[in-house]
Amino acid sequence: MDVRVRYAPSPTGLQHIGGIRTALFNYFFARANGGKFILRVEDTDRERYSDESLEDLYSTLDWLGIKWDEGPVVGGPYGPYIQSERFDIYREYAQRLVDEGKAYYCFCSPERLEEVRKQQAESKSEYQGYDRHCAHLSDSEIKEYLSQGIKPVIRFRVPTEGKTTFHDIIMGDITRRNRDISPDPVILKSDGFPTYHLANVIDDHLMHITHIMRAQEWIPSGPLHVLLYQAFGWEVPQYCHLPMVMGKDGQKLSKRHGSTAVRDFRAKGYLPEAILNYVTLVGWSLDGSTEFFSREDLEKRFTMEGIHKSPAVFDYKKLDWFNGQYIRACGNDRLASLVTPYLEEAGFIHTPPTADEEKLVEDIVPPVKERMKTLSDVVPLTAFLFRDEPVTDRSVYIAKGADEAAAAKALIRGSEILISGLRNGTDEKSIEESLSSLAAELGIKVNGVFQPIRVAITASTVSLPLFDSIRLLGLDRTEERLRRAIKLFKEN
Repeated sequence: MDVRVRYAPSPTGLQHIGGIRTALFNYFFARANGGKFILRVEDTDRERYSDESLEDLYSTLDWLGIKWDEGPVVGGPYGPYIQSERFDIYREYAQRLVDEGKAYYCFCSPERLEEVRKQQAESKSEYQGYDRHCAHLSDSEIKEYLSQGIKPVIRFRVPTEGKTTFHDIIMGDITRRNRDISPDPVILKSDGFPTYHLANVIDDHLMHITHIMRAQEWIPSGPLHVLLYQAFGWEVPQYCHLPMVMGKDGQKLSKRHGSTAVRDFRAKGYLPEAILNYVTLVGWSLDGSTEFFSREDLEKRFTMEGIHKSPAVFDYKKLDWFNGQYIRACGNDRLASLVTPYLEEAGFIHTPPTADEEKLVEDIVPPVKERMKTLSDVVPLTAFLFRDEPVTDRSVYIAKGADEAAAAKALIRGSEILISGLRNGTDEKSIEESLSSLAAELGIKVNGVFQPIRVAITASTVSLPLFDSIRLLGLDRTEERLRRAIKLFKEN
């Protein structure tokens, strides 16, 4: 079998983690099996459709390095690949079902349908849903409705007896009583627009999709889709419903957990290789221990057997760790180009940077890459180089376990050790040892000496390594900031 899989998003919102995970699983499965990855745009929901969402789909896949073999832009033998360009196809196949008695015209008004729902709710009827009022209209009745200018919908006849079973590669056989399937659902609306169920089944068949890999939330639709395949006389593709993506609280991942749109992660400064690697591990593993994969690795080693059955947890802290690892693996030249836009946006450097600014960014990269979780971290870590905003709250200078008097002594005497040592060419290790000895003399922890010095120089308790900060800032500016902080403590 030639493997053919598809990612078929609806452009009604930004690409989110769950959707992209589905795209990655399909893409890697296709590549690992020498198959085709098809992109199909399901844009029949015109009320929620947006050009921005469509562009976000294309740009996100491009950013991740995911190329589709067939689909919009690139074309292919089974197009068009945008559903709104396929309406004639859906009408033709819906009419075929009507002609064969497997579907029928329904002329029920919205008001009648609402009344039926109301009555069923009030009577607490066991039967909920459409009452098949139009299921057996005569030809003359249909003609009468049509003569009145009433445009019908087309409903699919769902069997009222028996069961429907489909096999899922991960979940096994899934069976549902036909009476529990949505009763005679609409497959073609009165305006000629298909519903998801009809368009999805027709497109998957005509595009020769062999494996349908989609989220487990679509399992309830499986039996209906199987009935549609059977009604058309088509072979049912193999199903593989992917585990849900959950937050750490056990609930489906959503905005309440934090950002879910890939665009947000991209803007904050996550690298595409980190997103691709970590998101693929959300619900899949190769051997239970290997964590780092390049795109090329996954294109060769991804297997459907590695997909988990149980829900997967998206851990933001784990993603931060992954991203930090990839940042540290970055070449300095590449990382300089990646952090430059963040420094420009913060107003720290010009757009484009001057030659001196480019040199400064190059100097910033080696120490800053060891501290960053995301590219945007470069802004708070280096702000002290571009802004001189001294901390005037003395409590910020005081480390845990120290007091204001100890902090003042540490700052005064520590500054003297630091500046005199650097001006006299003392090596950094010896200066650190002298500062540690000062801490012991004052009866405080080592950080009790380093924190007030760090805050004085960088205006932050979290910063680059001390000597890297001084090299970047320059010794004269460093001494000036230390003197200013000492003056703060000497004031009443």
